[in-house]
Amino acid sequence: MREDTYRTIAGPTEGLYKEKGSKFIAKAYPVRSEEEVKEILQALRKEYFDARHHCYAYLLGADKATYRANDDGEPNHSAGDPILGQIRSAELSNVLVVVIRYFGGTKLGVGGLIYAYKTATAEALALAEVEERHETTFITVQFGYEQMNEVMKVVKDFDLPVRQQDFNVDCRLTVEVRTGLAPQIEALFQKNGQLLAS
Repeated sequence: MREDTYRTIAGPTEGLYKEKGSKFIAKAYPVRSEEEVKEILQALRKEYFDARHHCYAYLLGADKATYRANDDGEPNHSAGDPILGQIRSAELSNVLVVVIRYFGGTKLGVGGLIYAYKTATAEALALAEVEERHETTFITVQFGYEQMNEVMKVVKDFDLPVRQQDFNVDCRLTVEVRTGLAPQIEALFQKNGQLLAS
């Protein structure tokens, strides 16, 4: 796998584990940023407002360098770490798993909690369709009408998704580019226009 390639889940999935009256609902999501993680957490806290805990973990980036595990009031390392461990052992990235716990009245002990959070997460991830994706970045180029053909040829040759375009006084185009190809695309654009800081 190339450095800018990672495996993630195609869409949201859900897993469930029950133990001594406690219910552990695991929800897995493909995510691209920490902002997206916050939005999903807020929505789940509203939807499951009566749950005792909303423990979660996420892992971001092809390099898997950005991650967080949160126990949300459970004993230290009994919830967030087992969730993160499952994401890692499935070799996934750009994934958030939130496990919502409804307390059943009987304490499970740290070992029981670790098993419950791990199992609920494993089930949610096992149901997910895994796909390979590439990390991307955005490049903005400004050019005159006379360079339009050359710029559009680069866009077409590399099949770059256009995210923004403005053809008023100056032409301006923002494209999404696979991170590994960015230097090559930037060099091609610099020949034909003026590269703007994205």
